[in-house]
Amino acid sequence: MSEDLQIARGSKEEQYGSLLPQIIALMEGEPDGTANLANVAAALKEQFGWLWVGFYLVREGELVVGPFQGPVACTRIRRGRGVCGTAWAEARTLIVEDVELFPGHIACSSLSRSEIVVPIFLGGEVVGVLDADSAEISAFDEEDARWLEEVVKAIPGVNNNN
Repeated sequence: MSEDLQIARGSKEEQYGSLLPQIIALMEGEPDGTANLANVAAALKEQFGWLWVGFYLVREGELVVGPFQGPVACTRIRRGRGVCGTAWAEARTLIVEDVELFPGHIACSSLSRSEIVVPIFLGGEVVGVLDADSAEISAFDEEDARWLEEVVKAIPGVNNNN
């Protein structure tokens, strides 16, 4: 597929419905995980204009920043710490309407106001997370969770069934 992304307008359902097949096509035939994660982050950032979107990968007992789009990020996050570390520890998607109200929130950017984190499973274990931050309060909901879980499942070598 050409690397041109067709930006969709309309409801979240319409936007995700247009984007998911494009993400799948971008990864088709590409065996490199870093390249695929980079393109997923870029596609989501382009479509939705979120403040930050990217991946943290489990490395030696910590989440380590992977491919992302947006401002400079926290490099390492411990298990159970902040939204990403909590999603990892609890092995579930977390939606935070207002990050200022989340106990132990890690402020990688003072501009972040809401966040969604989707765990990435491989062989039943969490191997990373997809993290998206918005400069708006309550930017994410269950519809985002459902679609982003589908995005994660589409990444080659990833099985998001825990």
